[in-house]
Amino acid sequence: MHTPWGEIAVRDAHVHFFSPRFFGMLAAQRTPAAQAKDLGPVLGWEIPDTAEALAARWAGELDRHGVEAASLIASLPGDEDSVAAALAAVPGRFAGYFMVNPLAPDAVARVEKALGAGLRGICFFPAMQAYSIQSAEVDTILGAVPPGTVIFVHCGVLSVGVRKKLGLKSPFDLQFSNPADLHAIALRYPDLRFVIPHFGAGYLREALMVC
Repeated sequence: MHTPWGEIAVRDAHVHFFSPRFFGMLAAQRTPAAQAKDLGPVLGWEIPDTAEALAARWAGELDRHGVEAASLIASLPGDEDSVAAALAAVPGRFAGYFMVNPLAPDAVARVEKALGAGLRGICFFPAMQAYSIQSAEVDTILGAVPPGTVIFVHCGVLSVGVRKKLGLKSPFDLQFSNPADLHAIALRYPDLRFVIPHFGAGYLREALMVC
C-alpha cells in the first residue's frame, strides 16, 4: 500500500469469513429452523454460493484496497473446512483461523484436523461457551498444538451483530472474559503466539498488564 512514508505491506489480521456453512448453522438455530438462503432478505446481505467464491471475492477486495494478505476466521465451531477451502482456492493470500469449543467431545480432533489442513490459529471465545480459559479442556488443546500456533482469545465485551439481526439469543457470560486469566497460561506456553483482539474489548488495562 502506498503511504506518505513509502510502500508499506498491509495485512488484515481479523476478517470473519461468513461462509455458506456459517449462515446454514445460524439458520438452523432459528425457530422454526431455516436454510442459509433464507437469511439474505432478513439480514440484507448476500449469501455466498460457495466458500471458494467468497474467498475470490475477498481476494478482489484486498487487491482493490492494496492489502497484501488477510487472516480469515471461521466464526462458528465446525466451519473450519470452509476456511480450509478458501486457503486452497487462493493460495498464499490468506492465513486461516478457526473457532473451537473446548468443551465439545471432538475438540482436540477438530483442532488437529484443522491445523493439518493448513490453518494457523485457534480462536477461543470463553464468554460465548461459558468456560474458563484456564480449564483443563483448554490446557489439553494447548498442549497438543505445535510451537508457533496462534492462540486468539476474545476477552471483554462480546456482541455478535448477526445474531442480534436474526433474533438469536446470546447468553454470553463476562465472568470468563478477563485477559488477566491468560497470564499463567502464556507463561506455561511461551512457544505459542497469543492474540487478544480489540485491545481487550473494555479490558485494556488488564490486556496491557498481561503483555
